[in-house]
Amino acid sequence: MAELIRIGEQMLAKTVSRVDMETGKPVPAAPRTRFGRLGSASMASRQLDAPPSPLPPPAMGRKVTVLTIDGGGIRGLIPGTILAFLESKLQELDGPDARLADYFDYIAGTSTGGLITAMLTAPNKDKRPLFAAKDINKFYLENGPQIFPQRMGFVNTLIELKGPKYDGKFLHSKIQSPPRRDKDPRHPHQRRHPNFRRQDSPAHHLLHLRPRTLMRLCVQAQTLPLKDVLLSDVCIATSAAPTFLPAHFFQSRDDSTGQTRDFNLIDGGISANNPTMVTVNQISRKMIVSKEEFFPMGPTDYDKFLVISIGTGTAKNAEMYTAKEAAGWGILSWLHSNGHAPIVDMFSYSSAALVDYGVSILFQALRSEKNYLRIQDDSLNGTAATVDVATKENMAELIRIGERMLATIVSRVDMETGKPVPVPDEGTNADALTRFAKKLSEERKARTSSQARTNSAM
Repeated sequence: MAELIRIGEQMLAKTVSRVDMETGKPVPAAPRTRFGRLGSASMASRQLDAPPSPLPPPAMGRKVTVLTIDGGGIRGLIPGTILAFLESKLQELDGPDARLADYFDYIAGTSTGGLITAMLTAPNKDKRPLFAAKDINKFYLENGPQIFPQRMGFVNTLIELKGPKYDGKFLHSKIQSPPRRDKDPRHPHQRRHPNFRRQDSPAHHLLHLRPRTLMRLCVQAQTLPLKDVLLSDVCIATSAAPTFLPAHFFQSRDDSTGQTRDFNLIDGGISANNPTMVTVNQISRKMIVSKEEFFPMGPTDYDKFLVISIGTGTAKNAEMYTAKEAAGWGILSWLHSNGHAPIVDMFSYSSAALVDYGVSILFQALRSEKNYLRIQDDSLNGTAATVDVATKENMAELIRIGERMLATIVSRVDMETGKPVPVPDEGTNADALTRFAKKLSEERKARTSSQARTNSAM
């Protein structure tokens, strides 16, 4: 205890630190500034080159458009169903070739949401997205049973005691084998294609025990070779869910110097299963370092954001573990109880719920609540609530759940209780997505028109 007191005294004597926007690590704010006596600190930022895009920058329009997708394993069928609906509405407005990547400044996903993000944004040889939104569910239906092979309960238990429930080999092979021969999985080549949207796939860095936002790597890879990582490594890392799939190690290399950089990553769902807040924070950071891309918008102009956040559903019993029940749990029970991994469930559920609460309050405080749409179902039961039951019956049920969520009344977090409550005046989630599709189409057209006027004036 005396040592802990000394540690507290040492912390008071330390220089104030703040998180560096480049590395995500705390760094000294200014010399001779102590916690015991706070002073002012200057913050320097470096201009980053944004990749080219066919969607003109936000400065040409009125909003910053954002799409985020939660993690959830095979439950990716739920957002797959919802996103197919949204893309169909955009196609009704702008033609059959319209793709979600044509309308969003940023698309972010964690775990299975990260895989969906890659499918929606990675370009083919014609610089168009490799997958339409309607193809997402086809991927899960065709590959889910091989990614999550079903075994007998006792065999599963033995495997889980020794290591990850699944070896990930099939998933890794699908990720590393491009669907078309012309696809180059290295970030700079893909991100320099005009239609490759800005990605954000959170992962958790084991060595430093802090979240690592892979979007920074994507942007900086164009000028910093050690951050030039393979898209396949990003996808494997963000889907490496503890107890289910193995952690992922990979290296980047600077061929000009011979330097290498190690990455030790697991699923970002541990810290950001709902990546909305991480993404909004990254965009705000980019507004500071790339002002011309967003001007006249500033990093605190959250009322200028247009955000759609798609959940994968959560188990109804995520809120129903009791203290009496958990009081007797040991290590094994925290890791496995009645077919669930309570510790993983609690991390994922609580992080996602806190993000939704924080983002909802932010938009409501700015009287911009209609600029944020969260679609989620917190009442899943049985196998539908698991992340790895990839039977035909369960996958069909997950698609039905996605369709049911579209037909559900829009909900918004109540500032008093922190729980989502229906907002009948706004109709169903399908109605809200139809309105968002119109806003997205209008925003794209406004930017294109503004850019055309700017170009003609030059």
